Amino acid sequence: MRRAVIALQAVSFALAIAPAAAVVAPKPTTHTIVIDKMKFGAVPASVRVGDIILWINKDLFRHTATARDKSFHIDLQPKQSGRTRVTKAGAIPFYCVYHPGMKGQLNVAE
Repeated sequence: MRRAVIALQAVSFALAIAPAAAVVAPKPTTHTIVIDKMKFGAVPASVRVGDIILWINKDLFRHTATARDKSFHIDLQPKQSGRTRVTKAGAIPFYCVYHPGMKGQLNVAE
């Protein structure tokens, strides 16, 4: 009888932790923002924390993508690209350090 109770407790414990073990974090998505003709291109609408932004500078000038809250900064020479990972949720305004009129905003979900 004692063995049956212990076995039942072990099964109950395994079932209790199984759902937690089955939760898998979603794979990060890579989104692209193109810089061209002195402006940032379309900003993706479905960015989530952990996703990656691929910044492509197709312009003839050096540009940055710099978050106002300093959560990311990437400096790109002409015809270069680079990546940043989104680390927080919310509205994240960004701009180019060299051309402050160049602006955009990421709207990041959890």
